[in-house]
Amino acid sequence: MEFTAKESTGVDRRIQVSVPVEAVKQAEEKAARRYATKVRMPGFRQGKAPPAMIRKKFGEAIRQEALEALVRDAYEEVITKQDLKIASQPHIHDVKFEEGKPLTFELHVEVRPTIELARTSGFKIARPKIAITDDMLAEQLEHVRDEKAIWTPTEGRPEVGDQVRVTLATKEESGDFAEPREYPVELGGGQAIAGIEDLIMQLSPGETLERPVQWPDDFPDESQRGKSKTVRVTLHDVKRKSAPALDDAFAREVGDFDSVDALKAAVRADLERQAERDADGLVRHRVIGEILAANAFDIPKSWVRQMVDSYAEAYQIPEAERENFTAEFLPIAEQQVRRDLIVDTLAERENLTASEKDLDDRITEMAEKRGANPGQVYASLEKSGRLKELERSLTEDKVFKWLLDQNEIQADA
Repeated sequence: MEFTAKESTGVDRRIQVSVPVEAVKQAEEKAARRYATKVRMPGFRQGKAPPAMIRKKFGEAIRQEALEALVRDAYEEVITKQDLKIASQPHIHDVKFEEGKPLTFELHVEVRPTIELARTSGFKIARPKIAITDDMLAEQLEHVRDEKAIWTPTEGRPEVGDQVRVTLATKEESGDFAEPREYPVELGGGQAIAGIEDLIMQLSPGETLERPVQWPDDFPDESQRGKSKTVRVTLHDVKRKSAPALDDAFAREVGDFDSVDALKAAVRADLERQAERDADGLVRHRVIGEILAANAFDIPKSWVRQMVDSYAEAYQIPEAERENFTAEFLPIAEQQVRRDLIVDTLAERENLTASEKDLDDRITEMAEKRGANPGQVYASLEKSGRLKELERSLTEDKVFKWLLDQNEIQADA
């Protein structure tokens, strides 16, 4: 086989392959012999039919098998001779496979990028200040109260925030109303378009009202945007949320707190810990951004596509929405691939990969917090497939600790 490297960019490699006629004939003969051993021909025992008869009957299948074998051999030979570290499955283009002529095609592969990371230090990284305000505390306490709220039936017209049970029907172009359907709706929660919510809030339980309603310009179904339809609404019942008072009794109900002041202190501490984690995450994001700006490198497009696909599967994105999701998520996926490559490169170069002892220590720590046996925690992580995830997290912690030690972390002004 002859290999000619074509113009390549970044991690892409394009190689022109030419297979001489003699090698093509040998591949076809090999494929024909294999066919002869497994097919039956009338008047002959299995494997005893003449080769010429086999080639005449299964000629196309034999040539296809020979082609696949030759492409596979070419790929393996290229990888071996050029010592390529392949990043994705190869593709072939411009195949020319004619009787009595050499086989030619272009082999396209992506290789793993070589990342030098010449500069990883000397950066000034701003870290957000941690400041939990009274308003932030009050908002979180309201969230806690909201979780303990109860819904009670109420008379009169509903308000924003109420839960209602309604029957809706829209008038069709024929002039008849469609089949009415019953819905639960939380007013103000975006579950119904604004015009229908306005209609509901003009009713008392048991009342029915018909009125034209205009569909919003940003309605998901483009064909319905801006249209006006007559809507018939029947309100069946209304429930209103009632949150408990923020007092010592409430504090004892939600946890092991003697007073509301103790609850507030615990909630503030939780907010501060979350703010610390958020600040850590932002610092990591910023240091990665500095490294990327100082160290350019190419990445395989296939890796980015794989990440997009994995997130689409995880988020259960419908097939009809995959194209829009891909367009929006592609820059995020590319950033994640680059980040992972930086972490992997530094972990290997600086010997920062999590050790078995690191993993054992973290599992022991987790077990102590849960009041469990470390062996049980290990078995649980292994069964759920989360050991690798934990090991990766420990490696990232070591890499980012090393990075932050190399750079100056400043508080935001």
